[in-house]
Amino acid sequence: MTLSLAARRLECLRTRWASTATLRLRYADVDFAHAVFEYPLSIAAEQAPFPDPHGNRNSIVGEGHLAGATGPAVRVASLRGVDAAHLVLADIDLTRCLITGTVHLDQIRLEGNCTFATVPARTRWRRLRPQRFTQRRTLAEEHHWRSRRPAAAEGWQQAVPGSGDSGHVGPAQLAPVYRALRKAFEDSKNEPDAADFYYGEMEMRRHDHHRPRAERCLLAVYWALSGYGLRATRAMVWLLLTMTGTLLAMMLWGLPADSWKPETVGSVSGRHVRLPADRPDPVNPTGALNERLSTQRFEKGLRVVVNSVIFRSSGQDLTTAGTYTEMVSRLTEPVLLGLAVLAVRGRIKR
Repeated sequence: MTLSLAARRLECLRTRWASTATLRLRYADVDFAHAVFEYPLSIAAEQAPFPDPHGNRNSIVGEGHLAGATGPAVRVASLRGVDAAHLVLADIDLTRCLITGTVHLDQIRLEGNCTFATVPARTRWRRLRPQRFTQRRTLAEEHHWRSRRPAAAEGWQQAVPGSGDSGHVGPAQLAPVYRALRKAFEDSKNEPDAADFYYGEMEMRRHDHHRPRAERCLLAVYWALSGYGLRATRAMVWLLLTMTGTLLAMMLWGLPADSWKPETVGSVSGRHVRLPADRPDPVNPTGALNERLSTQRFEKGLRVVVNSVIFRSSGQDLTTAGTYTEMVSRLTEPVLLGLAVLAVRGRIKR
């Protein structure tokens, strides 16, 4: 069966579809809550008016009474309780779709341009602190949950009364939904778009207070350093800040005051000459801080920092403070570089 419909709203609550069907829709807000699909069902948005099979220039479906609608886009309001194993969506607006409670969501097929809700785009200030969310695809339920939080930023969608959102959906319920959608995109070889749902899954795990505190703290650090390995800019900024801090520490306290020179012991013309060749202990610099910020010390410190990023030792004589600084930098800077590479790879992966 193929149904071609142009309507403001289409309600298919608790309907049973006992054969293969295709819905070609325009303008409609569709509600499929608790519907049963025994065979594959395809829901597609038609961009152009339905053509007359007899060749007439007018549409076979009259759309004059829909002139005041927002547009021919098709919006799904709810898929709760649906078994999505047989469901195919093409060019559907899922911005306000309620998905929590959908069965076999990892087997759903999303074709064409299926749009999801996005995070607030503008930077907002709260208590003299900027709040800005990196752009990603989100679920309508996450918008509803964030809008209910006491410290919620403006721009998050609120639940529509009577829409079926009970108000009890939180991170614990949203994390499996994001995980299932991520798998659906990965199975269709769409790795870059799957990254947004991985980000959402990790966000829900970080905010889930039923999880151990140690796990949430680890996820918070992962989020702050690289956005769960998906924000290359954030990882590069931290890498540059770490390299700058290491360089300043080397110039101020890490490099010794003087470089040692090898000496030998021998006799010259019957006279005993002693030229020590033992490596002396590095001497901490004692001059003013501004005197230590010289071009020569900058070059030596930069050499240490660059070698630390690629997990190599520079071979430079260092003070005790400089030795420990190099050890810390050789541990942290390669990790930050790896997170930046991982984030770039996640966005360009085939």
